[in-house]
This record gives sequence, structure tokens and C-alpha cells, in this order.
Amino acid sequence: MLGIISGTILLHGKGGVDEMKEKRIDTDYGEALVFLSSRAVMVPRHGIDPGNHILPHRINHKATMTALKSLGVTEIIAVNSTGSLKHHLPPGTLVVPDDFINLTGVPTIIDRHPIHITPRLSPDIRQKWMEAARHCGIDVVDGGVYWQTTGPRFETRAEIRLMSRFADLVGMTMASEAIIAGEMEIPYASLCSVDNYGHGLVDKELTMDEIIRCSRKNTEKIITIVRTYMERMGT
Repeated sequence: MLGIISGTILLHGKGGVDEMKEKRIDTDYGEALVFLSSRAVMVPRHGIDPGNHILPHRINHKATMTALKSLGVTEIIAVNSTGSLKHHLPPGTLVVPDDFINLTGVPTIIDRHPIHITPRLSPDIRQKWMEAARHCGIDVVDGGVYWQTTGPRFETRAEIRLMSRFADLVGMTMASEAIIAGEMEIPYASLCSVDNYGHGLVDKELTMDEIIRCSRKNTEKIITIVRTYMERMGT
């Protein structure tokens, strides 16, 4: 079973997932909202209520991943909105990152035993992302480092200058998802949509309205790639 984590753009058939049924699942970490179909399990990480958007620092990643595991998910693909830390990665670019940085606390399901995992993004799923994009004739950058911040605020100009020395993308969700997926031994990799330049990277004010406007430009491309990914793996 394929697990998909995204914002709201892939819901209600737009991502090629038909007859999705809403289901709320109780876990040891709280309730998780999922959408089920014969092809996949989809999680809207920010919820489905525009008036009650779940901010990044309030997402219950542990409940989400536990629910996916309980439903028999064996691999997870994620779509993440990001800011660019490099001038050569303008808004509108799609990237499949190969590593990430998180220097703040992240959620974990390990709290009783001294178990240490080596976090990583699945090479196999990364390759499937790239193959799906190539099959669609859509350009996707192969590799890049994602730096996760806590949110919900944007980063300062000084923080962006620092991050840009070591990473290519900045976001607020992917590392948390990847780490817990790894703890649960579920392969995970992300397709990142570059929706803005980091604060101060260019002489243009960073606003949420601008980010939303740019993210919509990538919507159809992302939907096409996700649909192709699913078709190629036979789901």
C-alpha cells in the first residue's frame, strides 16, 4: 500500500486517487485524518478545513505515521512546499532532495529504549520519483539538501544567509516526516515544490500570498507526476 502525504492539492481525485473515503484513526499519539482508496492512503498534513489550517509546528506527525503503518503502508511519498536557498533554484522548480538538516528538536516514537537510527531519504523512492517525472517529460532536479525550521514564522535574512551555505531548500515539515518514517521502517522520499526564494535572497518582499500564488503554478505538474508514480507501481 502506498502512503501519500501532501497539502490539499491532491485530494478529491485531483491526484488520480478515485473514490477516496475520509477516515479518522485513533492512535496512541492521537487522532489522524486519512483518505482511503483502493490505490493509496493519503494524508492532508495541514488538514482540510481552510479556516483551521494546521500550522507546521502543530502537525501530529507521530499520529499520522502510526496510522499509515497500521493501514499497511509500505512506502511513503510526500509533496512538500519549500523556499529556495539558491538563486539557480527559482520558484517553479521541482526538486527531489537526497538529504536534510534539522538542528532543532523533532518528534520521535522512540522514548523507552536506546535505539539509534541513521536518518535518510529512500534511494529507491527517490529513483521512482525521478523516473515518473522523466516519463511525464517534466524537469525535476535530482538531489539537494533540505533544511527544516520549526515555523510557523519565516526565517530572518541572517538565518537564510547561514542556511544557504549548507543547504538548497528550506521548509518546515519534511525532516520530521522522514525521521519518524525511518523509525517505523517505512521508506520515504519527497518531491519538493520551490514556491519562493528565502527571505532576503532577492529584493522582493516575502508574503504568504506570493507563496500560494507560486505554488499553484506547480500543481498540475505535481499531480501528473504523482498519478504516473502510482500507475508505474501498479496501484
